[in-house]
Amino acid sequence: MKLALIVLASLWAAPLAQAASQPDPAADLQGFQGYFLKRFPKVPLAAYVNGPYNFSKSERDQWKQIIEFPPYAFAVADGKTLFDTKFANGKTYASCFPNGGIGIAQTYPMFDAKTGRVVPLGVAINRCRVANGAAKLSLTTGKLADIEAYMTSTSDGKPIDVVVPHDPRALAAYQAGKEYFYSRRGQLNFSCASCHVQAAGMHLRGDVLAPALGLTASFPLYRSSWGDVGTLVRRFIGCNKKVKAEPEAADSTAYRDLAYFMTYMNNGLPIAGPGARP
Repeated sequence: MKLALIVLASLWAAPLAQAASQPDPAADLQGFQGYFLKRFPKVPLAAYVNGPYNFSKSERDQWKQIIEFPPYAFAVADGKTLFDTKFANGKTYASCFPNGGIGIAQTYPMFDAKTGRVVPLGVAINRCRVANGAAKLSLTTGKLADIEAYMTSTSDGKPIDVVVPHDPRALAAYQAGKEYFYSRRGQLNFSCASCHVQAAGMHLRGDVLAPALGLTASFPLYRSSWGDVGTLVRRFIGCNKKVKAEPEAADSTAYRDLAYFMTYMNNGLPIAGPGARP
């Protein structure tokens, strides 16, 4: 088993120089999803949005009980109230998004050709606030996480559809996110892939490590260890801290690009956020 994992890991660690010169997101997507489907043939593709609950019956049973009264429900309700509240100029968040912001979360993060940067949903929410004369909110938790929870809930079940356009800047951002995902860092010398590809489905102390496939589909999510709802970038920061690496700024290009790559790898899976985890 260990040898197989080493071989699979080496396949995913293809020479970065070659990959950087010829990024091929569509081929990466096929290989990424194919890896997990081959490794865990009993887990249907759409079920990967359930993360660790595919690999632990006891945790899955607990989860089923929890979601009868979802702990994130308050965040969705508060997020809707905030979303519908008018700015000082009389406009609402709906004025900033296609379709009034309803049922569009599955298209984020998206590449902005004007700025040449990746824009996750949280960043888009803050952009809307600034455009309407309001201050930015924290990208990790609080009001912005609640707004994101509400907007994501309106996309429940819609297939993730992140686009990497044929723009050299978009391809470079995608590739940077891919390299971040597979690069080791911190005193523990772990990469994102160390836990969520090679060790996916295994136990780490009392937790089951969720596969990277489906991981972004349930964000924002309520974690028992947090006691509230947090965003994907909050999880990035927490993971960096766990491997004893210096976290990036929440609005960093590195985290934007990482979210771009990871979410693209989940294309076709249904939105299942907000979610709940231990």
